Amino acid sequence: MTSPASAKPAERVPTAASALTAKTHVTLITGDRVALDAKGRIVGLERAKGREHIPFQVRRTAGHTLVVPVDAAHLVASGKLDQRLFDVTELNKAATRRAQKDGLRVIVGYTGSAAAARAEVRGAGRLRHSLTALDADAVQTPAENTAALWHAVTDGGEAASGIAHIWLDGVRKASLDTSVPQIGAPVAWKAGYTGKGVKVAVLDTGVDTRHPDLKDQVVASKNFTGAADATDHYGHGTHVASIVAGTGAKSGGRYKGVAPDAKILNGKVLDDTGSGDDSGILAGMEWAAAQGASVVNLSLGGYDSPGIDPLEAEVNKLSVTKGILFAIAAGNDGPQSIGSPGSADAALTVGAVDKKDKLADFSSTGPRVGDGAIKPDVTAPGVDITAAAAKGSVIDQEVGEKPEGYLTISGTSMATPHVAGAAAILKQEHPGWGYAELKGALTGSAKGGNYTPYQQGSGRIAVDKAIGQSVVADPVSVNFGTQAWPHTDDKPVTKKVTYRNLGDKDVTLTLSSTALDPKGHAAPAGFFRLGATKLTVPAHGKASVDLTANTELGGTLDGAYSAYVTATGAGQNVRTAAAVQREVESYDVTLKFIGRDGKPAKSYTTDLTGVSGLASGTEMTPYDPSGTVKVRAPKGTYLLNSSVLVDPNDSGKGLDWIAQPKLTVAKKQTITIDARKARPVDVTVPAPGVKSRFAAPGFTLTLGDNQYGYTWFLDSYRNFRTAHLGPQVPAGQLFQQWDGHWTKGTSEQYDVTAGAPVRQLATGYTRHYRASELATVKARLGAAADGKTGSLSATGWLPGASGATSIDIPQKLPGTRTLHLSAGGGALWGLDFSQYGGVDQDGFPVLDVGYSLGESSFRAGHGYARTVNTAVFGPHVAKDFGLFRNGNEIYGSLPLFADSGKHAGSSQFSSVNTTLYRDGVKVGSNTDPLFGDETFKVPAGAAAYRLTTSVTRSATVSRASSRIDAAWTFRSKKVSGAPVQLPASVLHYGITTGLDSKVPAGRTVTFPVTVEGAAAGGNLKSLAVYVSYDGKTFTKADVRDGRITVKNPAKGKSVSLRSEITDKQGDTSQITIYDAYFGK
Repeated sequence: MTSPASAKPAERVPTAASALTAKTHVTLITGDRVALDAKGRIVGLERAKGREHIPFQVRRTAGHTLVVPVDAAHLVASGKLDQRLFDVTELNKAATRRAQKDGLRVIVGYTGSAAAARAEVRGAGRLRHSLTALDADAVQTPAENTAALWHAVTDGGEAASGIAHIWLDGVRKASLDTSVPQIGAPVAWKAGYTGKGVKVAVLDTGVDTRHPDLKDQVVASKNFTGAADATDHYGHGTHVASIVAGTGAKSGGRYKGVAPDAKILNGKVLDDTGSGDDSGILAGMEWAAAQGASVVNLSLGGYDSPGIDPLEAEVNKLSVTKGILFAIAAGNDGPQSIGSPGSADAALTVGAVDKKDKLADFSSTGPRVGDGAIKPDVTAPGVDITAAAAKGSVIDQEVGEKPEGYLTISGTSMATPHVAGAAAILKQEHPGWGYAELKGALTGSAKGGNYTPYQQGSGRIAVDKAIGQSVVADPVSVNFGTQAWPHTDDKPVTKKVTYRNLGDKDVTLTLSSTALDPKGHAAPAGFFRLGATKLTVPAHGKASVDLTANTELGGTLDGAYSAYVTATGAGQNVRTAAAVQREVESYDVTLKFIGRDGKPAKSYTTDLTGVSGLASGTEMTPYDPSGTVKVRAPKGTYLLNSSVLVDPNDSGKGLDWIAQPKLTVAKKQTITIDARKARPVDVTVPAPGVKSRFAAPGFTLTLGDNQYGYTWFLDSYRNFRTAHLGPQVPAGQLFQQWDGHWTKGTSEQYDVTAGAPVRQLATGYTRHYRASELATVKARLGAAADGKTGSLSATGWLPGASGATSIDIPQKLPGTRTLHLSAGGGALWGLDFSQYGGVDQDGFPVLDVGYSLGESSFRAGHGYARTVNTAVFGPHVAKDFGLFRNGNEIYGSLPLFADSGKHAGSSQFSSVNTTLYRDGVKVGSNTDPLFGDETFKVPAGAAAYRLTTSVTRSATVSRASSRIDAAWTFRSKKVSGAPVQLPASVLHYGITTGLDSKVPAGRTVTFPVTVEGAAAGGNLKSLAVYVSYDGKTFTKADVRDGRITVKNPAKGKSVSLRSEITDKQGDTSQITIYDAYFGK
């Protein structure tokens, strides 16, 4: 995802798999579906047709969970297939789900003519953008067609002919008065350079052209998002554009931009929430090039990974082919966190400083991921920057205008347009300059601070110096790469620092250098050495000087060493950054894989994860078809996780899981992973004729606050074997578990989980369950619509485990289902109900209704009963459910259609309309059924609020509770710290219906009603309940001792219920449930 790079406090981000739904699914590019519970935890897998026996490995590390099928593992390891396509943590983020709601979005890069591959890819989905410069297509494929896309881009575990890369079309987010003089812009203006005649593309959240500072500045606009127009409703793009080229008209020139005579190309690539997808940004970049942009401002970014992503590739390509300079925000995540696409080689990557040139705490620093290259390239003012406000926009409401028409925010997003404006000034001065010259002049003339190149690049830009720059460094920095450990025999490495003279006269430069060690102290004398102290650069020519890095002089201190080479003369001052990585203590580790037949294995997977010492944070997934692969590993402790397969397309033919939870790397070594040393796993349940549906062996390694979990998803334990490698681990660090799921007939299933702390992993495992070890749950499954099927899954969570699994097996509804659950080991079983409305074209069930029955422990040998999905369906308020305020945001996290058992859940809805009023004035409306997926932003002051919602659902989903209208009134003001629950009340109706949500027609019944929420208990001021048999005319019912008496509706007819509640503070609620239940 790409986002604006503004620095601001962390926001409450609603999870996509809301706690108000039982289960959700994430569809992988392979067509397989990963099941997640209400908390967003992975609990199962539904394989696509034709993929029923392919094994999947789940890897949990560094806060992310990957679910990778074996037939994709080698493509992911090679970098051709984007790992994010299997990163369920990423795919389940709310922003990603929103972007992918109509289908999986990917970017496919081609090689060669690729006519057949291109046609097949486009045939599998809808072409969103054809990216000519990148030779790629951005396509969106409905979930039911992802298997066809997988077939189009792969061939037998390899990339199909003509396919170069397959990337996730990720989401990015958007990442100002004294700042303009700070970089010397007024000096440039005085010299006549204001950016006149230069087009700067601002690819952002749009531009508000109504603002006086920008009304004549935008010469072209285009919207690349799903938003309604190219206007800025978020407030970021307007602020950025104002820094680049605002006229300052509204402020009498006080808040004038850096290049006030430049013109803006408004490419809206981030939507009204500040987010946008990669393909839209790529399309915006190509549009900007076609419109004649000389400079492109990208105040946005996302996580960077080794290798080239599509945005980095596009920046590099357009820089070279079109000469465009891309000024890109470094990011706002602090040390060692340079984001993409600021990580691109050609990008002029911008960090942030304050008004005193102090590096901002939030400013992302290098080195770049993967190769240790220098980034950022420069810094610019980015702290408390005042610039134009888009009136009424999100940021405008959050921050407020001061003075009117302007707002003040911080971030590398604000630093970047200072650089883009400076580049426009230079482009006016030198129309023939391309990106290399512009980048060279801005970096070379920068003002250095007391920071390393990895923190500031060359320093803070100084456009007043840049306009006089005729000598530039090319390239702008020198990367010596990595010198391998040990360093006692390191040989000096020499690189060229090359200068270009863009002027008409020869220039003689005086050269000097300063160097720093990894701790920021002066490097040893001679560590960096210049080959000369004088250099003459001919007019319109080049000259180079040797710069030598002698890493042997570093003694025992390893890490990143850096230097600045300063060249002065003839009015020129050129700063060039240089860096070398002195490799930490590291060793070659060779891995040899042997199959069951004793021969080198071709089909295997392995990953090596550093868990302590210098190895911490290292992740490697090496592969070589020869069966032998070598890696370079920093000294430390690793977790080695490997598997050898007989057939990667069928785990039942033989899979051997061999892992070493503690691998110490302190010398060169060879490790043999021999499948012949693995032993069988045998897990059974006490029932003849059962069918294995799912098997999931796993283990978890816990080291302090860090947890590493691995699980195999198999269709059975048949022909599965395990082995432990290496020494035992200390007590309390390792946990191993064995999950299994079987069915018997159409309405009975067995779900078991066993596990315990261990010192070493099992080499083979046997467990034959007895009936006395199981608990039995008889569940009554309701349905208030005809022809439905549904399932009840059981997920067993063990203390110490990092994962759990379940199965969903559809059966006819209404009906009953019997679950036999293992009761040992302290397991908590989470039960989740799903009602289905048929199947999609791939045979996957389509979810109508979902409920979570919560987590419970069960005793062996005992029986239990549960009922779910019966009327009355209505709102439920509890500690975790209700209306909330977080800062200046009001939102709901309230199950409107909880069932009679107060189980939180949701349905497919036909319509949703939620509206908030403040002091009688409408704040806004949305289509969130109080799940918390959308919020209302409100002013900080105290006010009276009224929140209303009306939600309907089709009778084909449920005849009962076909519509719920609710309204709450309360007072509220801004809160600090954690979200605060607002005073909201609801009424629970305790009538008992059949599994079809029907009651005997015409009977008079008495049942309890219970107030929940703010008015519960002694805080109730008044309660009124009304009954209607036509949904129009409501009659008041007497409430006596917490009970009401109601005549059941006639056969085939329904009753509707309304409650009105007031608490002692005057907060009110009115809730109407239409067609609450039916007569039969």
